[in-house]
Amino acid sequence: MQYAQLEGLFDASSASPTSSVLPDPSRVAGSETRMGDSLMILVAGPYRSGTNDDPALIEANVAAMTQAALDLFRLGHLPVMGEWFALPLIEAAGSTGIGDDVFSEIFHPIAERVLARCDACLRIGGQSQGADRMVEVARSLGKTVFHDIAAIPTAS
Repeated sequence: MQYAQLEGLFDASSASPTSSVLPDPSRVAGSETRMGDSLMILVAGPYRSGTNDDPALIEANVAAMTQAALDLFRLGHLPVMGEWFALPLIEAAGSTGIGDDVFSEIFHPIAERVLARCDACLRIGGQSQGADRMVEVARSLGKTVFHDIAAIPTAS
């Protein structure tokens, strides 16, 4: 909140405790980032949802998120996926399988940390509690949430 006030993104004097305070849509994050600039965008989509932990179906979910990341890159943005950060750490930490304690310790928490550094979130795919959680976190941080890549402008 203090950062937002310092950067001119939030005026505490005009906010009431019940008002919804949203950032100016032309200013996604920080004082220099505007919607035409290159954005760091977290791709949030199903990972395990609907797979019954079948590796081939999980791989298909990751492929869909990776394709969205490539599309974002080609629009001039910096795409990121929580999986890119989480999976190597989960392996290094000695996970014995999807959903074990090590997996749970790292998978969503690291995605939330990455999201805190992003300008926006792109939600793709079907039902997913984890992806929906990323959208909730993005909104709570004042990030822009896109549900359609066509709505994301090409970076200038």
